[in-house]
Formats: sequence, structure tokens, C-alpha cells
Amino acid sequence: MTVYFIGAGPGDPELLTKKAERVIGACPVCLYAGSLVPAEVVACAPEGARVMDTAPMTLDETHAEIVAAHGRGQDVARVHSGDPSLYGAIAEQIRRLRADGIDYEIIPGVPAYAAAAAALGQELTVPEVGQSIVLTRVSMKSTSMPPGETLENFARTGTTLAIHLGVRNLREIQRVLIPHYGADCPVVVAYRVGWPDQMFIRGTLEDIQGKVRAEKITRTALIIVGPVLGEIADFTESALYDPGMPHVLRPRAKSPA
Repeated sequence: MTVYFIGAGPGDPELLTKKAERVIGACPVCLYAGSLVPAEVVACAPEGARVMDTAPMTLDETHAEIVAAHGRGQDVARVHSGDPSLYGAIAEQIRRLRADGIDYEIIPGVPAYAAAAAALGQELTVPEVGQSIVLTRVSMKSTSMPPGETLENFARTGTTLAIHLGVRNLREIQRVLIPHYGADCPVVVAYRVGWPDQMFIRGTLEDIQGKVRAEKITRTALIIVGPVLGEIADFTESALYDPGMPHVLRPRAKSPA
């Protein structure tokens, strides 16, 4: 048997990949994180499948379900939100699978920051404005961050930040980022991206905390910070399509029309 770690995307069942849907539809056991993955995402599980919400379960309990499925020779769909390579907590699961000699495969999914950018209708890498994205989080009640991975260190780059698990710590995020980005730097708080009640709160580093507090948002939100989120009319166009810039698929420069 095989355990399939499946990225379900941020919430919208239509953002499942074809492979993810096919595998969920074939596995007799489906374990999904119900606090972050809607039941509609796993509705394609086969009739009679053992479908369990792992939100109230411990790691040992979910692993016990997998070991039992292994004993029965049944494949398991282990469904996580977004892409399982980002804060999917799959590393500790894989460690247990390897120790028990259980095969696994990872099926990627749409990460929340990509779905948020799509819903906002914009690119996150605008030429000469922002060409990098830092995916990070704040500690709070989660495990501590490695020593060098501080918000202040990332802020020194001035690039776009996608901050997970930080909506309850916005005041501290403001304190750290304003000296580097300025109080008027654009911010978007993306709440429950891909769910029916998704919400996007736009503001600046100066006023975003008050706007989020007014909406009573305390969890399941992604904070995106950076100049690329602003109204930028005058920016340099990419060299990729510049007629004067030849490349391997367009070896000769073209004269402007």
C-alpha cells in the first residue's frame, strides 16, 4: 500500500489537481484535516471508504490509522490544505512511515499565497518592484523559529512577505516591519482563501491591525506585505517579451514596429 500526501489547495474543491481527485477517489481510507480542508474536497472518496477528520486527533492516532490500513493492504489519502510542502506537518509523518517501512508519495497542491494572488488579480513579482517572495510565519504558540529566520531579518530585504499564522500578532508585525517598509506600505490580509466566506482586507502597515480587529478575524488568515500590492502604473516591463532582447526561442532581436 501507499500513503498519498495530497495538497488540497486552500479550500475551493475546484482547485484540486486532476491527480489529487483521482487518488482520493481510489483510496479506501481518507484522512483529512477538517479544520482547514472542507468536506467537499474529500466527497469524491469511494463509497464505503473510511473517511476521518483528523483535526481532533493526535499524530500517534493518525499514524495508528495508517498502520492499520497498511495491515489491510489499503492505500491511504492523507489530505492536507494548500501544498503539503508548506507547513503541512508531513515531515514527522514521513519519519514514522519510513521507520515502519510504509511507502508514501506526495501530490502537490495550490498554496494559499498563489490562490490569494489569483483572487486579488495581480502578480506578486513585478519587475524592479519586487522579484522575491518570502514565505514565513510567526511563532506564537507554534514551534519556535530557527535563530536566523526572524521577521526583522526578512524585512531588511524589503521584498514581498507572505506571513502565515500571524494574524493575532499584527501589532508586533507592524512594529517590526514599519521601520523597513514604511507605515504606508500596502498589506492584504487574506481570510479563508478559497472558502465561500473568503475575505480580503486591504490596508497599510499603519492601519491594517485596526481593520482586521473590526472584522473580528483571529485565525485562518494569510498576511501579504510589500510594495507590489500597491497601485503601480509605471514599472519596467519584463525582458522576456522585449523584441530587442533575443533568447533561445527568439534568437534574433526584432526591430520595434
